[in-house]
Amino acid sequence: MYIKAPQEKLYWCWATKEGIESWFLRNAAYTTPDGTQRKAEEHIKAGDTYVWEWYNWNGQEKGEIRKANGKDYLEFSFAEVSKVSVTLENKGDAVLLTLKQFEIPTDEKTKMDVYNGCSCGWTFWLANLKAYLEHGILLNEKEFDLTEIPQAGHVFVNM
Repeated sequence: MYIKAPQEKLYWCWATKEGIESWFLRNAAYTTPDGTQRKAEEHIKAGDTYVWEWYNWNGQEKGEIRKANGKDYLEFSFAEVSKVSVTLENKGDAVLLTLKQFEIPTDEKTKMDVYNGCSCGWTFWLANLKAYLEHGILLNEKEFDLTEIPQAGHVFVNM
């Protein structure tokens, strides 16, 4: 997805607690390998662990930061069974953001939960990031509590 924003801003949006909570999560906690909590404005680093919480979903996502180069690439474990990479490439007045989810098992449950669920989710969240950076708006629901609507987190992807 092409996003008209500085590469540094996009990296901040993914690689800091402050950034990722601005468009994606209700809460993010990053812990260094020695057990120290990263500060909100501090960049994540390889070896950090994370706990993520969304709006309108009571669950948590836990994983590890596998790679983070401080400018245009990061990779993390995701959904307990896969990895996600985010690559940023300057393309004139925009940045091409490429998100890949890989090493996904192919059993029926994982195909439904990860292939189907995550493809819908990442599509929505990347559109939300673009709307946030280019137009200053968020598309996810923060005002109304949708936790009792099962489809809100899977079909609506409105966390």
